[in-house]
Amino acid sequence: MASHRKSRPSGIRAAGIRTPALATAALTSVALLSQTAEAAPPEDGKPSVEEVEKKVDALYRQAESATEKYNAAKERTGKQRKQVDTLLDDVAERTDRLNKAREELGSFAAAQYRTGTSVSDTATFLLADSPQDYFEQDQLMSRLTSRQKDAVDDYVTQQSATMKKRQEAAKSLETLTETQDDLKTAKTTVQTKLASARELLSQLTAAEKARLAALEKQQEEAAARKAAELAKQQAAAADQETSSSSTSSSSSTSSGSSSGSGSSTYATKAAKAIAFARAQIGKPYVWGATGPGSYDCSGLSQAAWKAAGVSLPRTTYDQVNAGTTVSLADARPGDLVFFYDDVSHVGIYIGDGMMIHAPKPGAYVREESIYYGGESIIHSVVRPA
Repeated sequence: MASHRKSRPSGIRAAGIRTPALATAALTSVALLSQTAEAAPPEDGKPSVEEVEKKVDALYRQAESATEKYNAAKERTGKQRKQVDTLLDDVAERTDRLNKAREELGSFAAAQYRTGTSVSDTATFLLADSPQDYFEQDQLMSRLTSRQKDAVDDYVTQQSATMKKRQEAAKSLETLTETQDDLKTAKTTVQTKLASARELLSQLTAAEKARLAALEKQQEEAAARKAAELAKQQAAAADQETSSSSTSSSSSTSSGSSSGSGSSTYATKAAKAIAFARAQIGKPYVWGATGPGSYDCSGLSQAAWKAAGVSLPRTTYDQVNAGTTVSLADARPGDLVFFYDDVSHVGIYIGDGMMIHAPKPGAYVREESIYYGGESIIHSVVRPA
């Protein structure tokens, strides 16, 4: 990164420097400070601090994206496992009914054997590969009593229904296996990305870590300035709305009261969600976690709004569709702010351009500017209730 300092014209003495020796010492100090403040050129192919920061941020982002995929796969696995269990229970019950129907037919066959009537037909039916086709023959059907016909019909019905349920259960088991594979893949991806990030950070020297911290501090300050600008814009818009409301005609008061009531209800719920989120500040980010000791980003937003009586889906991909999209300028405390094109991160807006979120692995739930990664990464704002 090139220096932004302007070179001084030759022959002009810097203020406060009285001797050549002092001047030399001062210039040396300036040079050293400049080298410390700016990225040193790579040596032996080693990446600069800025490059390391970008790589680590990218790895964390990829890990968070994989985390949301893991969350989605885990949720699907849970639902599919319940579905499979239900189907298997149903198959077991139907098999039991099928066996009872078979036993009843067997009792008819045994009775006919003892009396010596129609033994071969009933026995043949029980041993036939296709009882349905066999009983379509008029000769045998004419020999069956009404009770026997009911037993046959019940057997055939139970056999067909049980076969269908078994096929359905087999397909569900196959789908469950595929989802479990997706779950393992997502988990491996998260672990690999985090390990790579930790490896990069471990290779930094103390000076480079200090430089990285300084860069992060600069980014935080820039993000705070952007948040302050948004806060001013929102405050001005609120003042203008208040002024317009006070000058509106009394005829529109009744229609406005209903919307005002809705806003008040949302504000009450939002306050509860924010209070919950604020109480989690300081708890660690852990991928896939939903509390109470740790959270990932969507786990925190889900838990916060659950505390307000609102049920949100588990993942950012689904949460972004669980409400009304509003503009950033119209964002209210409690709204969910989503980030990145793949909607892989979310924070809870608390007003004045700030949010509470679980940022990334190695970090803790904290209050931060929504511009923490720049304005371009903000995807959308959603009002969940």
